[in-house]
Amino acid sequence: MDALDVARWQFGVTTVYHFLFVPLTIGLSVLVAILQTLWHRTGDEKYLKLTKFYGKLFLINFAMGVVTGIVQEFQFGMNWSDYSRFVGDIFGAPLAIEALVAFFLESTFIGLWIFGWDRLPKRLHLASIWAAAIGTNLSAYFILAANSFMQNPVGYWVNPETGRAELTDFVAVLTNKVALITFPHTIAGAFLVAGSLLVAVALWHLIRNRDSPDTPAYRFAAKFGSWVTLVSAAIVVITGDIQGKIMTQVQPMKMAAAEGLYTTESPASFSVLTVGSLDGSRELFAIKIPYLLSYLGTGDPNGTVHGINDLQALYTAQYGPGSYTPIIPVTYWSFRFMIGFGLAAAAIALLVLWTHRKGRTPRGKWLLRAGLVMPVLPLLANSFGWIFTEMGRQPWIVFGEMLTRDGVSRSVSLGEVLTSFAAFTLIYATLAVIEVKLLIRYAKAGVPDVTPDPEPDDTDDADRPLAFAY
Repeated sequence: MDALDVARWQFGVTTVYHFLFVPLTIGLSVLVAILQTLWHRTGDEKYLKLTKFYGKLFLINFAMGVVTGIVQEFQFGMNWSDYSRFVGDIFGAPLAIEALVAFFLESTFIGLWIFGWDRLPKRLHLASIWAAAIGTNLSAYFILAANSFMQNPVGYWVNPETGRAELTDFVAVLTNKVALITFPHTIAGAFLVAGSLLVAVALWHLIRNRDSPDTPAYRFAAKFGSWVTLVSAAIVVITGDIQGKIMTQVQPMKMAAAEGLYTTESPASFSVLTVGSLDGSRELFAIKIPYLLSYLGTGDPNGTVHGINDLQALYTAQYGPGSYTPIIPVTYWSFRFMIGFGLAAAAIALLVLWTHRKGRTPRGKWLLRAGLVMPVLPLLANSFGWIFTEMGRQPWIVFGEMLTRDGVSRSVSLGEVLTSFAAFTLIYATLAVIEVKLLIRYAKAGVPDVTPDPEPDDTDDADRPLAFAY
């Protein structure tokens, strides 16, 4: 083990941990805005209750996401300074826009939304949560544009004197075909998580508090969240199909690694389950769906999918000696876990809608257990999706331009990386306990009472209690 190994582990752990908060923030920001819009349009109190209820969960998650996201930027300078030096001219523009425009827009209007209840005009207050939601999604796009450069470098040239990648076409970076399909795929995955959370919390109250006067609100939340989950799952499948075809074009090794396909095949089958040799070089047993991999990769059931061995030979001739093959068991199983956990969440959502048919209220501990597990499933699907995306690109940190081993900081020792890794892990573990406790506490509390309190005539506006605070 050396500094490179630990730096990769640290970046992987902190990135996956951070992304546990990101999809929930992205999805909940829009869903809370929709709930408040329904209240604004109809005046129905149940929508106001749900807005304030899920709004608190959104704010808790947003705060944790900001804290963990800051660490990501530190790591670029601490452990990956050579990588930062190489891509700094490219990443500087989208990340600066993300911070100066999207994040400031998001954080400013979240503040207005928190403190503007009963103070701002209703339309202006509603606009503030929509502005925050738009900022959240814009933030995601600029970050994904930077990541897409790592998958498919465009709009740049490498200065031979400095050895750095320099930006030549910012529009090309923003319109990278990988970014254009990764963005809707990621956003749909975020709504999958947010919809699942709505369902889980609503189901808990419906089943545990059967005689609650807020049952209509929870029934709506459960059905609304289920529909969001199902529609999001459909969009994930559609965008994932397109993404697979683009991935085959720009990173054929990643598609071959997703299947563990060592020899070029036409047509190529997709294996649901494969048992291979201990070294992962050949299969011993497999359950396969004929033609599916060819369709996923090329759009043609009889299309050609290049194998790992052929691509390894091609890359060796193009880039020089070395191994250009990712860790096959990781790519193979992360790809299937991504699909499986996402489909499982959609199946539970369909079941919840079935239990609500004809005005029924769901009952049964089995459904409660399924509902409580539901938000975890799309979170796992998102995490395994990103593990596949990043591990499948290896050994490249910028595909075709820079190897991961060349991006690590040369001046950082193994002991220093281990120390920061241990410190971040302990801090993140503490934050995880705080996050879960806060979410459970406020989720169990249920929807708030929104009946306005009578105020004395002489109450000064500056001393009025906040109608909504976190």
